[in-house]
Amino acid sequence: MTGRIACAALRSRITDADTAAALIRPGETVATSGFTGSGYAKMVPQALARRIADSHGAGHPFRVNLWTGASTGPELDGALAAVDGIAQRLPYSGDPVAREKINRGEIDYLDMHLSQVAPMAWEGVLGPLDTAIVEVSGIRADGSLIPSSSVGNNKTWLDRASRVILEVNRWQDAALEGMHDIYYGTRLPPERVPIPLVRPDDRIGTPYLACDPDKIVAIVETEAPDRNLPFAAPDDTAHAIAGHVIEFLAHEVSRGRLPPALLPIQSGVGNIANAVLSSLVDAPFDPMTAYTEVIQDGMLDLLDAGRLRMASATAFSLSPQAAARLNANMTAYRDRMILRPQEISNHPELVRRLGCIAMNGLIEADIYGNVNSTLVMGSRIQNGIGGSGDFARNAYVSIFMTPSTAKGGKISAIVPQASHVDHIMQDVQVIVTEQGLADLRGLSPRQRAKAVIERCAHPDYRPMLADYAMRAEGGSYGLHAPSLPAKALSWHRRYMETGTMLPS
Repeated sequence: MTGRIACAALRSRITDADTAAALIRPGETVATSGFTGSGYAKMVPQALARRIADSHGAGHPFRVNLWTGASTGPELDGALAAVDGIAQRLPYSGDPVAREKINRGEIDYLDMHLSQVAPMAWEGVLGPLDTAIVEVSGIRADGSLIPSSSVGNNKTWLDRASRVILEVNRWQDAALEGMHDIYYGTRLPPERVPIPLVRPDDRIGTPYLACDPDKIVAIVETEAPDRNLPFAAPDDTAHAIAGHVIEFLAHEVSRGRLPPALLPIQSGVGNIANAVLSSLVDAPFDPMTAYTEVIQDGMLDLLDAGRLRMASATAFSLSPQAAARLNANMTAYRDRMILRPQEISNHPELVRRLGCIAMNGLIEADIYGNVNSTLVMGSRIQNGIGGSGDFARNAYVSIFMTPSTAKGGKISAIVPQASHVDHIMQDVQVIVTEQGLADLRGLSPRQRAKAVIERCAHPDYRPMLADYAMRAEGGSYGLHAPSLPAKALSWHRRYMETGTMLPS
């Protein structure tokens, strides 16, 4: 495997995962690579978890603060959470073990907009960064690093960390080299300058990561696969949502508000989002581009069909089948994909400049279009806000998609008042469920409520929502956005007490 490490001066630092993990001290802040299930450090975190487990038996338990790009895999978040090894976690976590500990108050979780992590790390407000553990696919003769299947915050971690541990992963396809675009021109105010990217396929940086070789304290050779989870086959609900979205986009093209090839598309992660992407294969938009966070199965379908000209992201989020397809044809895909740091892939300036069409999921929306993306029943974290806020507020068109109900109809995704708000009504332009699509642009709050209730709510809940809206009109403190505080969250209370939002 040393063939992946072409820098002779660094070969003396090759060691095993346990020795590398022993360099991390109790109470440190550790930042790792990883964005979704791609490119995350795999072996050293597991060795660190074993060391922490041993410390419990010795009566000297310790924990670390954990920073990443976004969610990672069970070998990282899950392994460390299982041994109570995480004191603080940011900016996004999708691991079920970590989620339970966060919701029990055992891990302090900082849910952050993904574009803000790197700037805040540079500002110093997050505190010092002790150790970075970064997966790469190779080290070149000059010491520069070939990124793996995600970029995330790796550039910032390598720059800011006091010491660096590298995992050189031979599983990553060697043909990844050349796909990345690492921009080193970001600055903090008052030195900040415009980012010179005006089209999704612009390359403004270098294919490689840089790291001071004096900071590299260990290199661990691995051959460990990314975590690739399957997407569910689109059901009738997903197909209906996709149909509404495509009909809306076609209408916008016919009215001259979008070009025939659309504007760059952004898609959140998940089965519904992936179903919409796959449905675009047969849509009348050609050739499309994508400026987004992750490249999912649906984008590979679009690339294969010739409907997507290129895709820019910071990571892959693929099923096992799509990952195998990518790796088998990496050379062919490489020139049509760009992986960038997440401070670039999610940068508000670029999202606004490019005019992205943002398509994201939600937990619930209220009748006025306020969207909750993070907290079930207003207090229980599901995953986090991710990049949806980066895109929604700055998008040319901001679309949120969801089935109209959850838990077999026991929960309505459309409620009188959202139990928590991540995206205020001013940032939400379109809401789509399998029932229909509500275009909320140019509507007042009361007009928005009528559209959301009539077009998006499930029939089982639509009369209840209409009744609430009518009673609020007669008893609200003000009539701009009528509300009955004593009743607005009664649906959530009913669910917590009885297991359903429907009255008995």
